[in-house]
Amino acid sequence: MTNDDMSVEISELKAKIVSLEERNVRLMEDLQNAESEKRYSEGELFRLQKDLSRLRNEMERLKSPPLIVGSVRDVLPNNRVVVKSSTGPDFVVTVSEYVPEGDIQPGCRVSLNKQTLSVMDVLPSPIDPVVSGAEILDKPDVTYDDIGGLKDQMRELREAVEDPLLRPELYAKVGVVPPKGVLLVGPPGTGKTLMAKAVANATEATFIRLVGSELVQKYIGEGARLVRELFQLAREKAPSIIFIDELDSVGARRLDVATSGDREVQRTLMQLLSELDGFTPTSDVKIIGATNRPDILDDALLRPGRFDRIIDVGLPDIEGREQIFNIHIASMNLEDGISAKKLAEMCDGMSGAQIKNVCTEAGMLAIRDGRDAISEKDFADARDKVKETAKGKTNPVPANMFG
Repeated sequence: MTNDDMSVEISELKAKIVSLEERNVRLMEDLQNAESEKRYSEGELFRLQKDLSRLRNEMERLKSPPLIVGSVRDVLPNNRVVVKSSTGPDFVVTVSEYVPEGDIQPGCRVSLNKQTLSVMDVLPSPIDPVVSGAEILDKPDVTYDDIGGLKDQMRELREAVEDPLLRPELYAKVGVVPPKGVLLVGPPGTGKTLMAKAVANATEATFIRLVGSELVQKYIGEGARLVRELFQLAREKAPSIIFIDELDSVGARRLDVATSGDREVQRTLMQLLSELDGFTPTSDVKIIGATNRPDILDDALLRPGRFDRIIDVGLPDIEGREQIFNIHIASMNLEDGISAKKLAEMCDGMSGAQIKNVCTEAGMLAIRDGRDAISEKDFADARDKVKETAKGKTNPVPANMFG
């Protein structure tokens, strides 16, 4: 074989080797792609199996028969109970082995099997969203230092609410029963709501605030149910303070002549009276009511044993106004020569809310004039404006404003 023939053969072998290496590279790439597709397919299969299992469980749940809501009347031996179902009569039934024995108590709500009426589960007690939303989850940030001019009233409120919750032994030593409820009466803006918030802050108790008008419902029995659930929630969250603002909206005096709506409000009032009688004064639940119309409240609501202590929250005197001004102007930038006493003298007859409004208006007048400090004239102008607003002296609506 000549050298030329050998060179040709070597070249062909090299070409074949290069071709085999390229083929090997392509096969390796195909193998990697196949492994990637396999891993993806396995992941998809796992996901689809989970979805299939979830759908099967959902189908089984939807195919399961509905359960009947009932209530336990009595607990019997041998894992049996007496229940009253929503269908009518009482039944003696067995309890499912999956229900903890300690959870079954007389009065609790349970779910019953439709065929055997066996107890399948214990249901939570129903709480209306109106009532559950009344619970103030965050502790009120109002403290006693934020309230001025109500020293005597705050002392009476703390004696009736704070001391029985924090120091019940004081009443036990003396041998007296603390008041059941406290009623705050006085004109609007005198600090009734602030007082209740300050006590709730000091006692670390659950603060449940509800406006009386929220207890007035459209359908018969709904208002009474809300009152029952309100006190039930207070007992569960004890120690707790129930604060019913604008009590006159639900506690007005009962009249002989009344419409159907008035009668429903009266039913709500009677349920409130019943709940006030239903707990002891030494319990961890305290009631605070507030109203600016004590003259229209029902006599049964004001008798001893319900709202035992009535606290008159009137307009502050000059010393009280000075304390209120000191609270509000502490963080304000004032010109020299302005004192809380001087401001208190010029705001005779104003409530705490109006004094706060005067401070705000004075600051806004200074901002309007481009000044950093508030002058005495700003306070005088703000006082006049607040007094005019209180008297209803507003500018008339321009003619042809609405066409």
